[in-house]
Amino acid sequence: MTGMTKARICLWYNGDAEDAANFYAGVFPDTRVISVQRSPADYPDGLLGNVLVVEFSVMGIECIGLNGGDQFPQSESFSFQIATDTQEETDRYWNAIVDNDGQESMCGWCKDKWGLNWQITPRALTDAMSSPDRAAAGRAMQAMMTMRKIDIAGIEAAFADETA
Repeated sequence: MTGMTKARICLWYNGDAEDAANFYAGVFPDTRVISVQRSPADYPDGLLGNVLVVEFSVMGIECIGLNGGDQFPQSESFSFQIATDTQEETDRYWNAIVDNDGQESMCGWCKDKWGLNWQITPRALTDAMSSPDRAAAGRAMQAMMTMRKIDIAGIEAAFADETA
């Protein structure tokens, strides 16, 4: 990577890093595949010429997809948090992940088919939860705890105490 930053995120895949990077590039703005590096020799989980490393960015964050095998699956201990401004944007990202063999979870979390976790987080939720009105923030948090994909109108109603 020309002009490479000193720190990048390395994500471990089981042979399908290029597919994942291409999917992310098709879903998220400012996301692209930068390079694909093929193995110069056989290795424990692959052969000479297999895709070994994919350099890509996700919304400007530089990443490496390493096809390292099945020893280290993705876990919830790492996720990308994507801030959204509208329900339409929230729905678009959430649905792209879940509808492509992904899985829903709670509180705005979902998992793509490669096991990578995503938090699709509307700014309305972040703003509500950081409000100095702690009672309103608490209502917004309680509403979020019942949701899978975040419903901005539901968060705003709970924050305003209009849910009764």
